Amino acid sequence: MKLRRLSAAARGFDAKLAALTRYEASADAKVQKTVARILADVRSRGDAAVLAYAKRFDKSTARSIADLEIHPRTEVPAAQLEALQAAHARIRAFHERQAQDSWEYTEADGTRLGQRITPLERVGIYVPGGKAAYPSTVLMNAVPAKVAGVREVVMVSPNPNSLVLAAAALAGVDRVVGIGGAQAVAALAYGTRSIPRVDKIVGPGNAYVAEAKRQVFGGVGIDMIAGPSEILVLSDGTAPAEWLAMDLFSQAEHDEDAQALLLSPDRAHLDAVEAAINRLLGDMPRKRVIAASLRSRGALIQTRDLEEACRLASRIAPEHLELCVAEPQRWLPEIRNAGAIFLGSYSSEAIGDYCAGPNHVLPTSGSARFSSPLGVYDFQKRTSIVGVSQAAAQSLGRIAAVLAEGEGLSAHARAAQMRIGK
Repeated sequence: MKLRRLSAAARGFDAKLAALTRYEASADAKVQKTVARILADVRSRGDAAVLAYAKRFDKSTARSIADLEIHPRTEVPAAQLEALQAAHARIRAFHERQAQDSWEYTEADGTRLGQRITPLERVGIYVPGGKAAYPSTVLMNAVPAKVAGVREVVMVSPNPNSLVLAAAALAGVDRVVGIGGAQAVAALAYGTRSIPRVDKIVGPGNAYVAEAKRQVFGGVGIDMIAGPSEILVLSDGTAPAEWLAMDLFSQAEHDEDAQALLLSPDRAHLDAVEAAINRLLGDMPRKRVIAASLRSRGALIQTRDLEEACRLASRIAPEHLELCVAEPQRWLPEIRNAGAIFLGSYSSEAIGDYCAGPNHVLPTSGSARFSSPLGVYDFQKRTSIVGVSQAAAQSLGRIAAVLAEGEGLSAHARAAQMRIGK
């Protein structure tokens, strides 16, 4: 196949790059309407609606929510269990470093100020099920919640397999309910007689799940509305072309809308990677998806130098960025925006997806400009502590009163003034 080739030195490059990297998920009116109806139904009828949708969409024969309860267990082959245990240990060790502590200080006049860190009480995790299995999704969402101190983690997943249940057991998931779709999101967001309402819903899903999360947001927290998976490889030509071709495949195989880009100042290297893509593609089980993704949103981009490649990478703000260069540490400070940065040719994005340690739930569609990976901090609340002393109320009260009067809020001003001189 012939890949799209762009040159940063060519006329009109900026416009072409903007068009290539822009992704706007079109709102499907039918999906929106269907989801709104399901949400309203679950909110109104609770368990009865959840069961009806489970029978309709998941072919369930359950007669009650209790019939859909699944006990997490580690009944998988030894090799799989060892891999899950190793991944879990690394993910937990990384996220334990993110835990924040409460703090406060007391000023000279006795005023006490601070910030209290408390975990969310209950969190819901959505894990896709059916034909595909995503134990890594379980670990990446449940582990930081547990490290944060979340009291109860409720996982919903239609027909979870043994590997997913093993991951749930290792991660400390408290409850698993075998339901999926918008109805599962509704149950978590609103609560039913059998399924408790949660404070936040995290985890990926199909268009109906994503739309349901969008519609319940505000009444409950969510992690993000994720776009298609992305990888941007920045290479100086020192990494084997076959490695980079497979790294591009690793994201392109997710779906036809995924994006895989390679930036390099070395034209011959770009040629070599394109040749490797054509050699390796035929053996890939998901070659049709990969080819469709590369044709529609993939590109090999020649830059003037590595400095320009770094500037372009920061402008694109990809979900995953691989620095496949001889001195990755030298170029790291030049990257301003990315969900995750992989240093050196041995740091494949695939390892990051499963077991490196950092979270694989990352900002997409350029949102790495202002957003961060999922972490312990997403499962903690920060509450301000304000304890004004009698002495401080004299000076602070006057300041507050002046500002309140300036805003035309007389009750605010009088509330502050009443404490002056007391």
